[in-house]
Amino acid sequence: MTTPLTAEHNGPTATGSRPVLRVEDLRVRFSTGGRTIHAVNGLSYELMPGRTLAIIGESGSGKSVSVRALTGLLPPSAEITGSARLGETELVGLDERSLRGIRGNDIAMVFQDPARSLNPTMSIGAQIAEAVRMHDRVPKKVAIERAVELLTLVRLPAPERRIKEYPHQLSGGMRQRVMIAIALAADPKVLIADEATTALDVTTQAQIMELLVDLQERLGAAVVMISHDLGLAACYAHEVLVMYAGRAVEHAETRTLFSNVRMPYTHALLGAIPQLTTPSHARLTVVGGHPPDLASLPDGCPFAPRCPRATERCRVEMPPLEEHEPGHLYACWHPVEGPPGVGPGAAETSGRAEASGHAVAGPGGGAVPAAASPNGDTGGKELT
Repeated sequence: MTTPLTAEHNGPTATGSRPVLRVEDLRVRFSTGGRTIHAVNGLSYELMPGRTLAIIGESGSGKSVSVRALTGLLPPSAEITGSARLGETELVGLDERSLRGIRGNDIAMVFQDPARSLNPTMSIGAQIAEAVRMHDRVPKKVAIERAVELLTLVRLPAPERRIKEYPHQLSGGMRQRVMIAIALAADPKVLIADEATTALDVTTQAQIMELLVDLQERLGAAVVMISHDLGLAACYAHEVLVMYAGRAVEHAETRTLFSNVRMPYTHALLGAIPQLTTPSHARLTVVGGHPPDLASLPDGCPFAPRCPRATERCRVEMPPLEEHEPGHLYACWHPVEGPPGVGPGAAETSGRAEASGHAVAGPGGGAVPAAASPNGDTGGKELT
């Protein structure tokens, strides 16, 4: 039975193993129109084999830029400094030819919109076979056979028929499964899901996340999940890193973070999740104010203008990201005590979701998508 990853279900992490990815003081800047945009500002984390790290935050917080910097997918105007080591290989400053050898082989990405990522003029089988042959010089027939195997692995129904079809003939969920199959063509060490479920309905989101969990357990790959969906992070990530204005402002194991939020920004994000008990047509809670101008960041905490707990110290002195409690890092001079309206812990919530097959109240009362059924299938219905 496939179970959402929680603090109690830690997947195939090897105790004492070395990080597959170590990011230290990563910074990304863009120069445009005489202005310098500080998109990522000193981001650091480690990713262990078989673990899922969720990086969450508002749009423009630097989530996607931080992972695209690892794979050389940023425009030439990007200035990248710091360190990002994949095993013993330093990715920052690596030439394009070397990066091409790493992309797909060691690090693979699943993007938000498969309709824009897939070639509409090529069959599904041809596109997967092309990815296979890019990493392994095998005959075309063998690559097609491997494409069928990969489509079977990602649970796409009737794979022998699907390889002859084109992207427009598949649903959004099926196209995303094809993208995952392409990403797995070379058995990567790190899989990056960049808002991979955003464009999908809640049921299909759950199916895709359950698929990623199952594949991670089988293959032992590490996963970086980029998302603004705190419900998905609560259900499927081992640990959560919250970003604001290009910085990490809170980082902890999933259960620890959601049961004991310290950073006011994380607290505000949880409070903004619609609750199941909210009356219909009621005004939704929002995070007040506006994100900072990344070309003109303040000397103090960038969240201070929006924070009800801010003092003069917050406006003039940047709080460092430090481990104030065992395994719990946060950057705040005046931390809060726990999230608003949190009910059962993440593990209890996701467990009920799996058992019932329905969305349930997650952190802050928001709906956490559940598996379609306890064994991860759809009760006989064709997957989408």
